[in-house]
Amino acid sequence: MSLYMDVHNNLPDGTTVADLEGAHESDLQIQERYGVRYLHYWVDEEGGKVFCLVEAPTADAAHAVHREAHGLVADEIYPVVQG
Repeated sequence: MSLYMDVHNNLPDGTTVADLEGAHESDLQIQERYGVRYLHYWVDEEGGKVFCLVEAPTADAAHAVHREAHGLVADEIYPVVQG
């Protein structure tokens, strides 16, 4: 399983931290279908960005979870290694 950091650069106007908490919960509800584990997420409210750390077999599998769960797909996704 690989580790990825996905980056959401432009959240829809009016998106709240509560909205993002709900989106994350939706990810957790369906992630097993894709063999994915969303581990953590961070919000930059001022910058309108979100960063998600995910274990997944592929970047496409991580994208598929976001797409199905809530439609807030990442703009970028990077393979990462924990230091």
